[in-house]
Amino acid sequence: MRTIRIFPSILNANFEKLPEEILKVSETADFIHLDVMDNVFVPNFTFDFERSVEIIDSSALPIDVHLMVVNADHFGPQYARTNAQSVTVHYEACQDVHKTISAIKDLGKRVGLAVKPGTPIDVVQPYLSDLDMVLVMTVEPGFGGQKFMSEMMPKVRTAREWLNDAGLSDTWLQLDGGISLETIEVGATAGADTFVAGSAVYKSDNPAAMVSELRRKAEQCLS
Repeated sequence: MRTIRIFPSILNANFEKLPEEILKVSETADFIHLDVMDNVFVPNFTFDFERSVEIIDSSALPIDVHLMVVNADHFGPQYARTNAQSVTVHYEACQDVHKTISAIKDLGKRVGLAVKPGTPIDVVQPYLSDLDMVLVMTVEPGFGGQKFMSEMMPKVRTAREWLNDAGLSDTWLQLDGGISLETIEVGATAGADTFVAGSAVYKSDNPAAMVSELRRKAEQCLS
């Protein structure tokens, strides 16, 4: 049976009190999802490298870095040299996907490959055996609080079939964007096992309890 993982995104947390915000979910979440945006690859800016390192080093939970930046071939390995546990780059931002994936792995970190909604999932298939995680975006990257794109579920089902057929049971299949108590069931049914939840967690009255409830909802969908 698949293991469900919940990764709260701090995109909707209080940036001035991030260690405390992370502590709120430290007993129930698996990782913290760190969205790094450069206002070039996506129309928003979050953290530069120095601020990212501060967040990574002060976090009570392991960090999953999601790089939404240009020149991912450079920044992927740069972030892999930090204390982050996982680094995901976008297919669309890499000049040499295989080289960048290999560089991250060679630095001892989990490596993920993300695709935007307009990118076919087929581009991921050649790299599956080298990946620790596939990330299917369920919103256009750039801002939190967007509506979940259920039309991305065929991508998820295809990726799950590939992973199952290849025996890659240790490769995580992550969804990011619009995850809520309702949409997490849709994603889990389609085959995802790792969920990034920002607004649902940090705009709730009890972030820790929300993480637990999201996990419960997803686990109900596993066969």
